[in-house]
Amino acid sequence: MAETAKLDLEFERAIVRLAQEESPRCVEFLHDLVTLPSPSRGERLACERVLREMESLGFRDAHLDEMGNVIGRIGSGPRVIAFDAHVDTVGISNPTRWRHDPFRGIVSGGTLFGRGASDQKGGLAAVVHGAALVDRVGLNDELTVWVTATVNGEDCVGLAWQFLLNETDLRPEVVAIAMPSHLGVCHGQRGRMEVEIVTSGVSTHGAQPDRGRNAIYAMMPVVEGLTRLHREFDVDHPQLGRGSLAVTRISSQSPSLTAVPDECRVNVDRRLTIGETAEQALGQIEDLPEIVTAGGEVRQLHYNLPSWRGFTYPTDKVFPAWETPAESGAVRAAVSTAERVLGRTPRIHRSAFSSNGCTTAGIFGIPTIGFGPADELHSHTVNDQIPLAQLEPAMSFYAMFPEVYLRTVADPE
Repeated sequence: MAETAKLDLEFERAIVRLAQEESPRCVEFLHDLVTLPSPSRGERLACERVLREMESLGFRDAHLDEMGNVIGRIGSGPRVIAFDAHVDTVGISNPTRWRHDPFRGIVSGGTLFGRGASDQKGGLAAVVHGAALVDRVGLNDELTVWVTATVNGEDCVGLAWQFLLNETDLRPEVVAIAMPSHLGVCHGQRGRMEVEIVTSGVSTHGAQPDRGRNAIYAMMPVVEGLTRLHREFDVDHPQLGRGSLAVTRISSQSPSLTAVPDECRVNVDRRLTIGETAEQALGQIEDLPEIVTAGGEVRQLHYNLPSWRGFTYPTDKVFPAWETPAESGAVRAAVSTAERVLGRTPRIHRSAFSSNGCTTAGIFGIPTIGFGPADELHSHTVNDQIPLAQLEPAMSFYAMFPEVYLRTVADPE
């Protein structure tokens, strides 16, 4: 664009008009994505569909990287902005509990239902089409916009961006994540770490249990201790709140169902707030009297599973909390863009979940914001859904944000 300091009304109207025109195609793209199951490490078909959409919309350098992420570019200026959405989803535990088939993309009452509709295929569809809109209107010559459809996000959040920032030349000065924020602006999230606790026993025949030592019984007071520990966290960040702890899985090992188990494992999801470190959190668990008494072994988990392309990028399963200050250019630009798109002040909040922001902001310190269609309340549920009316304003947001951001940081007042 010739004017770099001013976002004029004509520019805004052109984007809104194009978003309205392109909305049916965006809905069709989203429908296709939802009908393609894409669990972590099984995203191939969905990634190939994203690549075809980018190519048809005129993205430059659209490609699959070594890990399997889909990456495409708009523009070629020196100021780099990145939009991200992960393409993978959690699985389906019991299909009979779903009101609609999770892989048919059923639309009812203006809402599309299906696995991943909210987290984050709706945001992905909107961001791919939104970035293409600004290319048609005219992207500022100062800007390059990259769109990434990343993999392994549910399996190991932030892993894709560890790879992108450590191993490629991508260096954005701001990242916007198309998370399900219900068209609100998110500027912080708690981090998380994954821990495994193991208790051991002595196996014996189930008919003579007193001759052995049951590893499950040894774990029972440990679970009670973990429940108590969750209530005792006292680090309370003004934006992100307290950390939390949840036992998310329990399993045992036994020679048979007629034998006392000699090993029991529980997995713990420990959410970290700003002011807590992974080392402190691990120490809190290790020092629990119940674990000490049981002789339990506490392990911080490590991730080394291959992506859908067979690529392995090992990392510890520790994902830092992050917050982008409300007065930063990234957050002010996001709020200003949302106001233009919505015609009102957006909700400004933190997300309850974790996202790739734990890497972009939490590890690398890149100003990061979240904005997207759908409500995180529906993520990972049997009612996974997205109001289709939210796609259009989301597309407009992604198209306007780069120019608004450039103007905002050029004029900090």
